[in-house]
Amino acid sequence: MREMGDARADLASVLRFATELCAWVAAPWALAGWSVTAAVASVVLLIGLPTVFSTPGDKAQVIVAVPGGVTIALVLLQLVVAVAASWSAWPAWAAAPVTALALACLITERPRWRGLLAAARA
Repeated sequence: MREMGDARADLASVLRFATELCAWVAAPWALAGWSVTAAVASVVLLIGLPTVFSTPGDKAQVIVAVPGGVTIALVLLQLVVAVAASWSAWPAWAAAPVTALALACLITERPRWRGLLAAARA
């Protein structure tokens, strides 16, 4: 049987991934009218940075090891981009749920972030 902590971690992962998907879709959508190159670059950065830079113990495969604070900053970047780009590119009825999703993600990520920061202090 799964423990409650595992269920919370699973929920946090689902919410984080859903918010990342929103950022990956909304950012290029918001930037495409200004620059197709910027739109493509936004997706490359939003997907590439967390793929390359990760905290040991937080991911199974680490390409470039970074402290927990960097991993937290990368998640915050995804959340901010998801919210800002969705409000820029989409109508309010589509952007509001993205904002709610990002807020829920902030709440569920807190235990993971405490662990990432505690590992950095140890």
